[in-house]
Amino acid sequence: MFRKYLEKAMEHARYEILSDDGSFYGEIPECRGVYSNATTLEACRRELEEILEEWILLRIYKNLPLPIIEEFGCL
Repeated sequence: MFRKYLEKAMEHARYEILSDDGSFYGEIPECRGVYSNATTLEACRRELEEILEEWILLRIYKNLPLPIIEEFGCL
């Protein structure tokens, strides 16, 4: 269930190229504070997934609610 939630949340990721340095910025709007910045899109995506995983585990550990990911349907 954890992996499925992570995958669905990653489907909500948004990416953009920053004009000041050409790096990639990624975020998951439903998951406040989950964002990454890297020199390539793939590195940004990998980093974003790692940050999301840590963010989810921290929220579970602290007994904090997780945002509802519509397609996931159970949280």
